[in-house]
Amino acid sequence: MTDGWLKDPQKFWAVRFHREPQSGHKDVRVLVDHGRKLSRDQPALLKSRRNMRYEDAISLYQELQHIGWTHCEAVW
Repeated sequence: MTDGWLKDPQKFWAVRFHREPQSGHKDVRVLVDHGRKLSRDQPALLKSRRNMRYEDAISLYQELQHIGWTHCEAVW
């Protein structure tokens, strides 16, 4: 699994989906980070982090796309 990134329709917030490093092969967990890049000199502002089952993360990714979020390159 590679990182997945989505950006909101206003291009302000971003969501990063990435594998939880400690998750097992049978119970894959995904970290979902919600935040935005502030400026080149500052680190990203992370508003939240959720730990989800793989299937739930896929559902969230698809739901966000359905309401207008679009795939993007890595933001931070």
